[in-house]
Amino acid sequence: MMYTSKTIRKIVLITVAGLSSFSCKQSIEDNASGETFKDAFKDKFYIGVAINRRQAMQKNEKEATLIKQYFNSISPENDLKWENIHPEPGIYNFNPADAYVKTGMESDMFIIGHTLVWHSQTPDWVFTDDHENLLTREQLLERMKDHIDAVVTRYKGKIKGWDVVNEALNEDGSLRDSKWRTIIGDDYIEKAFEFAHAADPEAELYYNDYNLYKAEKRSGAIKIINSLKEKGIPIKAVGEQGHYNLDRASLEDIEATIQDFIKAGVIVNFTELDISVLPEANAEATADVANSEAYKEDLNPYVEGLPAEVEDHLAQRYGSIFKLFVKYEKHIDRITFWGLSDADTWLNNWPVRGRTNYPLPFNRDYTLKKEVTKAILDAAK
Repeated sequence: MMYTSKTIRKIVLITVAGLSSFSCKQSIEDNASGETFKDAFKDKFYIGVAINRRQAMQKNEKEATLIKQYFNSISPENDLKWENIHPEPGIYNFNPADAYVKTGMESDMFIIGHTLVWHSQTPDWVFTDDHENLLTREQLLERMKDHIDAVVTRYKGKIKGWDVVNEALNEDGSLRDSKWRTIIGDDYIEKAFEFAHAADPEAELYYNDYNLYKAEKRSGAIKIINSLKEKGIPIKAVGEQGHYNLDRASLEDIEATIQDFIKAGVIVNFTELDISVLPEANAEATADVANSEAYKEDLNPYVEGLPAEVEDHLAQRYGSIFKLFVKYEKHIDRITFWGLSDADTWLNNWPVRGRTNYPLPFNRDYTLKKEVTKAILDAAK
């Protein structure tokens, strides 16, 4: 996901002064057992975190230490998306992605590539010629292949799994009318997987999307899986992004999601997990980055801090979900939190700019939410 700028208003923020009092020792002591997420679930599945460019380049020693201590897998928030790594024709900006991969390799982490083909955060030039005419099918396929070859081959043997195609479905399970589909056709997904597999035959390949807990949308993902498998094209796992809130999605729907993908013959990963504590800003409840809603006071109720009863609800929610993950641990390879802390979460500015959200186990000052952490760790027992 991507970040948006903050609207100007009187909001209480945790500032650098709060960060200055942080210490890694303090954060671990907040966790009574001293056990970290990666240690607790080491025999079950990877525990990952999405990191931003500052964290990938290890600009902040405190953040870098926490990432190494608590997680054994990383995903890049933005630096492997087309607009950042391949911003202009023939020009690649590999430096941030190189730093990201280096960070993961230094700690022997399972490194994820996110993402190769997506309708969003892809420059307009990708789809047009020098005269701004739309490319033909063959021209766009060639451009897709060249990009995948360049990026995947560079990190061959280092990035272990790729989100090959991201968010290709509408909420009803039909294929999104992206430029990829409009120009190439429905088989653009198959071609992307073919190109990625050819570039690194050992890498795991994934389809990634949000709201797969909804049966209609999940049926579309299963059609993609079946189509790939019928043609002998490898797909290891599906990533359910897991952008939930305190009530949505139900445990029954999440369990049905896991069960249906098991039947489809793939691993089920939860790739962008966060749990919003704020009111829903729109009825659609999608994670489409294009969504934008106007700021209203009642949509931002916890500017001064998270009430204890809401944090307790968040802890119960995380605990219940992780217990479900453990129940199906043989069919799950990875759980990834989408952001290191509440200070880093995209949900502060999406779909409403300028809100104060608390969706992650780490607070804004990088201390742990005690009850949330306990609930997650207890689920491993």
